[in-house]
Amino acid sequence: MNASTDFRRAQRIASVELSEIVRLSEQAAALRRAGRDVIVLSTGEPDFPTPAPVVEAAHAAALAGQTRYTATAGTSELRDSVATKAGVTRAEVLISAGAKQVLANAMLATLDPGDEVLIPAPYWSSYTEIVKMAGGRAVVVPCLMSDDFKLSPEALEAAITPKTRWLMLNSPSNPTGAVYSTNEIRAFAKVLERHPNIWVISDEIYEHLSYVPVTSFRDAAPDLMHRTLIVNGLSKAWAMTGWRIGWGIGPSELIEAMTVIQGQVTSGACSISQAAGLAALNGDDGLLKTRRDAFRARRDKTVAGLNAIRGFRCPRPDGAFYVFPSVTRVMERGGFPSDGAFCSWLLDKAGVAVVPGRAFGLGGHVRISFAYADDELTEGIDRIFGAVDKLG
Repeated sequence: MNASTDFRRAQRIASVELSEIVRLSEQAAALRRAGRDVIVLSTGEPDFPTPAPVVEAAHAAALAGQTRYTATAGTSELRDSVATKAGVTRAEVLISAGAKQVLANAMLATLDPGDEVLIPAPYWSSYTEIVKMAGGRAVVVPCLMSDDFKLSPEALEAAITPKTRWLMLNSPSNPTGAVYSTNEIRAFAKVLERHPNIWVISDEIYEHLSYVPVTSFRDAAPDLMHRTLIVNGLSKAWAMTGWRIGWGIGPSELIEAMTVIQGQVTSGACSISQAAGLAALNGDDGLLKTRRDAFRARRDKTVAGLNAIRGFRCPRPDGAFYVFPSVTRVMERGGFPSDGAFCSWLLDKAGVAVVPGRAFGLGGHVRISFAYADDELTEGIDRIFGAVDKLG
């Protein structure tokens, strides 16, 4: 092989980066393989198993020969199940290989170079990278802890330009757990009524992990249904991250365009996973409440533990399974130039992996997941306490 052969990245991904969450998780895994005792509180993956009836349904589907291609947009049974629960038609539903593919499908199907997507920060780290990959421009709107990490109607209005194509919302939110109320969504709708060319993506993947009443954007703003895409899936509430099943609910013309993209990328979601997804949606949802209650208890324990650490300021999230405390006072005490430097120090000195706020568009914070077993959370918080306490 000619070692001098130059590799050239496509311009469309010149500024697209691997998720810092993934990089940190891989770094922590490497340390563990090297014999280090590392507590990982960086990933958004429930420690609960996939429900047994779901696994059994997948096994039965495989034995029954459901191992061939499905329709590109998903099996009719799963699409109908999603459609029925959402009060829409099958034509308005697309099943994809995870909610992330739904987002990518939507951006690739609709963005032209220079089109803008408004993204409130803090945001899930993949949002901006998916927009860049599709040739769009991510316009980040900072939402501070003093504002409960929420976008205001005034900030939305101020960020809109003639190039704005989408507003991307996430409620309950990753990384902050913020939940938009019905009235807050209606206030956004009033702004958007004055801008008929702007569409809305509402990422509701944490819908069933809310500790306060939660409202879908479609229900709060029905007059915008014709330009709204709801993104959801099974990864979080049903502990099915590896099954890769998500869906989009939106106007049929948008779903058709997204299906064209999907058909050239994956040909559709895994047939066995779709059978599992059908069992999950049609199964006993009592398990979701039981697990939500467990996450609520972990949330309260995590918030109390972090607020006992000098320099941490940790608000209580209303949803999801993350906290997003401010660590600016700790950074000042320790002389850390960035939240990334603090997280690297924490991994080295305490053996605890967390994610810097810069990965989510808002520095001076860290994201800590409480989707872990109680003993891991306790040990992790104790280690952070001990390391930070020694800073003086």
